[in-house]
Amino acid sequence: MKVVSEIAASVAHEVRNPLTSVRGFIQLLSDPGLNESKRKEFSAITLEELDRAEAIISDYLSLAKPQIERLEPIELDQALSKSAQILSSYANMQNVEIVTDLKVHATVYGSTSKFRQAIINIGKNAIEAMPDGGKLTMTYTVNEPNKTVTISIADTGIGMNEEQLNRLGAPYYTTKDKGTGLGTMVLFSVIRGMNGKIEVRSKEGVGTAYFITLPLTQPESQASANLV
Repeated sequence: MKVVSEIAASVAHEVRNPLTSVRGFIQLLSDPGLNESKRKEFSAITLEELDRAEAIISDYLSLAKPQIERLEPIELDQALSKSAQILSSYANMQNVEIVTDLKVHATVYGSTSKFRQAIINIGKNAIEAMPDGGKLTMTYTVNEPNKTVTISIADTGIGMNEEQLNRLGAPYYTTKDKGTGLGTMVLFSVIRGMNGKIEVRSKEGVGTAYFITLPLTQPESQASANLV
């Protein structure tokens, strides 16, 4: 109950911040003497803050939902390729090159939309960790004997120290000025729901790499449930 109370209070606090900004800018927009340039600038900031509030609520709802109940096949090469495509425009704006190596076919099981969002979340964080540009690499390797696949998403950004790395995934812990930490919590939740695990390695000034290991086969109990 204590953890739930803390999360609820944090969500309320995080949502209130952008809404307070929106209220202020709406008041400024009502000024008849405001020039067109400032009006456009304030309108853009208002929309950006509303989007931030929506993202916070969406991430919280993703955490509040039950774990994935129905696992569907996900073609890994297609899912990662689509995620890279979605990230490409943001990467171009930040002078970041996205490199992919998705030649091997592999199928994992989970929610396609949630998995893609988890990958996009990692990619977006990686891009933001390279303020001066850099390279984002997305690839995976298949381990046939163990029936697993390991996805690697690595950047050449600012990296994290040991303390930051150890706290990664904790409720509302973030290394970003405007972050909430919810996105990382959702990421860990999604991968756990796919019966997978995450390892993160990072070094300051060198970059960060996420290693996501997922099973290639669907659990028998889950497969049986899907046939019902």
